Amino acid sequence: MSLYHEDSFLPVQRIVSALSKARHLLTADMHAAFAGTGVGSSHVGALLLLSLGIACTSVGLSRLLGVDPGFVTRIIDRLESQGLVRRDRDNPDRRVVNLTLTEAGRNVAARIAEIVPAVLNRRQSGFTPLEFAALSSLLGRLVDE
Repeated sequence: MSLYHEDSFLPVQRIVSALSKARHLLTADMHAAFAGTGVGSSHVGALLLLSLGIACTSVGLSRLLGVDPGFVTRIIDRLESQGLVRRDRDNPDRRVVNLTLTEAGRNVAARIAEIVPAVLNRRQSGFTPLEFAALSSLLGRLVDE
């Protein structure tokens, strides 16, 4: 079913604009919350995925974060230079580079796990639990491929 046509596409622009603004606001909130930690908002996802053991390679991070592999490489380079991540070659397949959080990286990831919920809760405070569940469900359907 097509909801929009050439003569009625303005509501789409409104949805796209709202989604873009929401992303921008959340990114700005995260950036402010992480000021002084040495971690940028673009590093948060990688650190959390590594700390939870959901991803352990750059390729895995790239897929899960939905970003370019080159972008992930730059993130890992930065985290490694800060002493938060270590790269190790896989024994059976030397082409694979496994990523491991250092102790400092685990400490930062633990701080992230404290900071992110507070930021998200502030931004979502105007929603009732039912409204938030509906928003989550609708956005899930929007991005489901």
